[in-house]
Amino acid sequence: MKFSIIYEAQMVDTSRANEAQVFQDMVEQSVLAEEMGFDCIWSVEHHCLTQYAHLSAPESFLAFIAGRTTRIHVGHGVICLPFKMNHPIKVAERVATLDLLSRGRLHFGVGKGGTPQETGAFDTRLDEVTAQVDESMYMIPKMWLEGEFEHHGLIDIPPRPIHPKPYQDPHPLMYMACTRNDSLYTAGSRGLGALVMGFNGAKEVAERNAAYRKAFRERKAEDQVGFRPNEHLAALCATVILDDRAKARRIGIRGQRFFAESIAYWYAGGAKPQVDDLDETAQLAEMKQAENRMVAFLGDHHIPVLSDATGNYNIDEDAYGTPADAIRQVEKLIAAGADEILFLVQMGTIPHEISMETIRNIGKHVIPHFRAKAAAA
Repeated sequence: MKFSIIYEAQMVDTSRANEAQVFQDMVEQSVLAEEMGFDCIWSVEHHCLTQYAHLSAPESFLAFIAGRTTRIHVGHGVICLPFKMNHPIKVAERVATLDLLSRGRLHFGVGKGGTPQETGAFDTRLDEVTAQVDESMYMIPKMWLEGEFEHHGLIDIPPRPIHPKPYQDPHPLMYMACTRNDSLYTAGSRGLGALVMGFNGAKEVAERNAAYRKAFRERKAEDQVGFRPNEHLAALCATVILDDRAKARRIGIRGQRFFAESIAYWYAGGAKPQVDDLDETAQLAEMKQAENRMVAFLGDHHIPVLSDATGNYNIDEDAYGTPADAIRQVEKLIAAGADEILFLVQMGTIPHEISMETIRNIGKHVIPHFRAKAAAA
């Protein structure tokens, strides 16, 4: 089992001073995570999504983290591959360079950026994105082979040597961001690891795990992306762990509400996220109302109401509470098929000191619990 942290650089206060502080806080948290035995620091890539995600340059963030640490891995979860966001040659060059400098500590996830707010900033229509991402993910690993690379398709690349080559041979492990069952099938059929995003319960993770494993087993050689098949499913786990269970749940649910409302603002035309500090019962009531508004929005736009759209409001299973609460939830995710737990701690309303205490508690209690079980087995 792997235990990791994923970052979005989410924040309530978007002033320049606080934005700078959030990035420094993430660095401090990442250094502590290495000390506490975590395996990887993952970073999203999003653009122009105020409050929801300010991590628009993960290559810089992860390079800084790799330079400040010695053991912990760093992961792109993910690099957006539309051509005008990230030209495939530049992706190949940046990934290989960081892999060299970190001595093989890099993981490479691919994705697309899911809103017109993001793709439109780079003069790219949403209906153009999928084909570009597919073409790019197949191209990039080929650039790391010896000799010159040439490609003619949606984008043309004349014969050129691409430098440098990665530290890992033939290249870093590759992953794909997955939010729906069809994306789990795509990841599995292409031999990619699956980064399962969203506040999914164990039942949903188990269903997606089954779809992913079946697709991976039945994949065809010609569909394989890259030259290093990676059967690996990572599941998101939002977490706040304190000695005071009631306080942890109040803070955690408030953070998840901010996360859900901020993403609804950009993805579904919702209201701006609220930051009022309510007790657990009141926060849950607000979460339910927000979920109902999302369902109504989907109905008005004739969009099927699937768990992918409403999962951010799921608080039936969570890791907000004491170390024992977190251990129970992680055990459920492992039983559902997860190979890696992506702890989401840094949500917009969660104070830095709470994130630090949570990371310490995971390192002192949760990780040792599962390492001991693995050793005994």
